[in-house]
Amino acid sequence: MERRTLFNGRLLPAVLVLPQLAITILFFILPAYKAFAESVRATDAFGLHTSFVGFANFLHLARSNLYQHAMIRTGVFCVAVTVLAMAAGLVLAVFADRAIKGRAIYRTLLIWPYAIAPAIASVIFVFLLQPQIGLITNLLGRLGIDFDYATNGGQAFLLIILIAAWKQVSYNFIFYVAGLQSVPRSVIEAATLDGARGFHRFRTMIWPLLTPTTFFLIIVNFVYAAFDTFALIFALTAGGPGTATETLVVKVYRDGVINLDLGGSAAQSVILMAIIVGLTSIQFRYTGKRAVS
Repeated sequence: MERRTLFNGRLLPAVLVLPQLAITILFFILPAYKAFAESVRATDAFGLHTSFVGFANFLHLARSNLYQHAMIRTGVFCVAVTVLAMAAGLVLAVFADRAIKGRAIYRTLLIWPYAIAPAIASVIFVFLLQPQIGLITNLLGRLGIDFDYATNGGQAFLLIILIAAWKQVSYNFIFYVAGLQSVPRSVIEAATLDGARGFHRFRTMIWPLLTPTTFFLIIVNFVYAAFDTFALIFALTAGGPGTATETLVVKVYRDGVINLDLGGSAAQSVILMAIIVGLTSIQFRYTGKRAVS
């Protein structure tokens, strides 16, 4: 049965919504309008002269091999980070949900990495893997393994995937633990009495009940990998070597701030905004149908 709050007048609802509406206008609608306005213009490097060019910036992106490669690179990055982070979070949640001594301590320790800022996480891994002073790099060198993400594009791309996934494991762990705790114990006990144990019980009984949580996390992890990893990537590799770790969000910054291509950078921002709006719409539509059913 649906419940709704009824107000006698219109003033109170307007006052309650006004702060959130002001934040949305100030930090989303106005920047989005500014980005779209710049995306249809050509601006010189000093921002002194602008001219209307229509969709020329978008057409240039469609023909640009660098942008197409960045799009493919971002897709591979998002898929890899999502799979690794969700798989690790699920495995850890399954083990932490067991009736073992001190599991509250284990859960707390597993959540801590999520509290680390992305830039700080990059600095930590710089001290561990930097080619000259890295602790792990020196150990690998003694074993005869040459690891230098500053010059090897493949190693750099693999490294940012692993760090981004490690940073997101705690977030997935929290939701999977909550999902496992919501599974009725009577269902698990009945499955155990019927002979379903171990992985078979998890695959046939528990995993289907975690489907809504999994779909929610897929969207969230994709958005995280595509948009929230800028500080992590830029602090570690700055998009290099070359363009090996240049994802779409890093390319927006490099083109707009470093290369001063304001129109092209704004066009890329509009495309990114369209992607995130599309992903969010899919998430809300799917979760809404699940809630109704």
